[in-house]
Amino acid sequence: MEIPHPHLSPHTRQNHLLRSHRPRFHPSRYAVRRTVPDPEAKQQAAALRGEFHRRRIQERTNIVLQYLEMGTNGLLHSQQQDLVLSSAYEAAMEALSSLITQRKRGNGSKRTEKFDQMFRYLQALGLEQRLAGLKIIHIAGTKGKGSTCTFSEAILRECGLQTGLFTSPHLMDVRERYRINGSDISREKFLLHFWECWHQLKAKCVKDLPMPTLFQFLTLLAFKIFLSEKVDVAILEVGLGGRFDSTNVVKEPVVTGITSLGMDHMEILGDTIEKIAFEKAGIFKPHVPAFTVPQKSEAMSVLHDRASKLMIPLDVAPPLSSKTLNGLHLGLAGDHQFTNAGLAVALCRCWLKRTGHLSSFLNENWDGGLPEPFLRGLSAARLSGRAQIFHDELDSEEPEIKSSSGDLIFYLDGAHSPESMEACAKWFSNVASDVRHSSHENGHIERKNFQKNLTNENCYNVADKVSKKILLFNCMEVRDPHLLFPQLINTCASKGMHMVSIFQKLFLSLACQHITRLILGHQQFHLIFLRMCLGNTTFKESGRN
Repeated sequence: MEIPHPHLSPHTRQNHLLRSHRPRFHPSRYAVRRTVPDPEAKQQAAALRGEFHRRRIQERTNIVLQYLEMGTNGLLHSQQQDLVLSSAYEAAMEALSSLITQRKRGNGSKRTEKFDQMFRYLQALGLEQRLAGLKIIHIAGTKGKGSTCTFSEAILRECGLQTGLFTSPHLMDVRERYRINGSDISREKFLLHFWECWHQLKAKCVKDLPMPTLFQFLTLLAFKIFLSEKVDVAILEVGLGGRFDSTNVVKEPVVTGITSLGMDHMEILGDTIEKIAFEKAGIFKPHVPAFTVPQKSEAMSVLHDRASKLMIPLDVAPPLSSKTLNGLHLGLAGDHQFTNAGLAVALCRCWLKRTGHLSSFLNENWDGGLPEPFLRGLSAARLSGRAQIFHDELDSEEPEIKSSSGDLIFYLDGAHSPESMEACAKWFSNVASDVRHSSHENGHIERKNFQKNLTNENCYNVADKVSKKILLFNCMEVRDPHLLFPQLINTCASKGMHMVSIFQKLFLSLACQHITRLILGHQQFHLIFLRMCLGNTTFKESGRN
């Protein structure tokens, strides 16, 4: 018997035979009629997909929790525990992803409804009464919220207090949003609190009370974490606006603060500075002192009016100066940080006074300078993605990468509005003109090994060859780069730095919306990006068209 295709393997030969005996398809004889699915069928299909996704998460969660219980009982060795922990964290991230709504923010017409739901979620978790036990600093604003929160946390931690910090968004890991005593919450504690909240809400959510949205859940989780960890002080950064923000369920914080105000999120908060100020002032509470920074007269008038109606004091915190710091430097770079640091000092001093901790500092001469713990905190404050510098130090055997190592310096900042872009441009112009980058003068500086994800603190001497300087800032889908770039160009030009090809590379800000995440973690993308920055390739050559 003759064997067909003797040069082929048995498996491949079988596939050839099957294809050779397959009837040929003639489009003209077998036309496929296309039908448009009716809306009811589409809804049923979507419901089935949702139910499948829910069951998949539930099954995976149950398995993970069983293994975690085995680990805590000593039934798993350390390597198995690490594997289980990683799997549990992946399951948690998958569960979180299911809370992301596909629709855009819109005009904020449902903010009142979502805000009212937060109180029902607190009841479901048994946190409504316990929340009053948290001694909270609540901070809103357009620019500088995260920096002011970070300064405040660092100051109070240096004062010997157990601190909890909730900020948003995160760069690489959701645990960055939750800091306990200056460090991101551990995976073990995150998972413990996460699944407890998740299962409680899943059990009590009904048709008229769906599962919370992503930010709602993350805020509820912050309350749960800080109460469970028994922190002395909780610093909360408002997510968006203030009046209907998820964090504003706090009925009586110790003190509130408003950072610099500007035009942002106008589709939700309003198209004038007065409307935006009114939304931000929504965090003011009766009998709770409030602080702010120097504002435009229109915004300041609204803030004072709101404070007067509540019969509370509203003090304007003056910016700090280099003289006030007694020769030290702020941990966060940029001249605008003196304003944020001044607000943080005022908030911390008020918090210490109202909670009975200020007696420890009565002997300090506040007029002559700040107490030592305040100075240490201001100098030690760190916030990823704010005026942060990464030197390219890619450890690779590939000749092209190895030869270009040291050619790129990345300057990262979260600027996303014309006002914050101006502050970012001033910082970038100052530090980019000095290749040595003094860590004390210019803020948080790191040298990054992209492959091993390591940080080397002794990194302030840059390679001898000329480096390309890459500024990365926040230009997501809702941001208009044509509003941000002129501010960047004009500010840099006034400092003697000219960006000739910036409009030619406008596509970088639009196509690489998650560029920070990719640069910090993906070697192949870094090679492609390096080639583009050096002018050796385009997006089309790297698989983009």
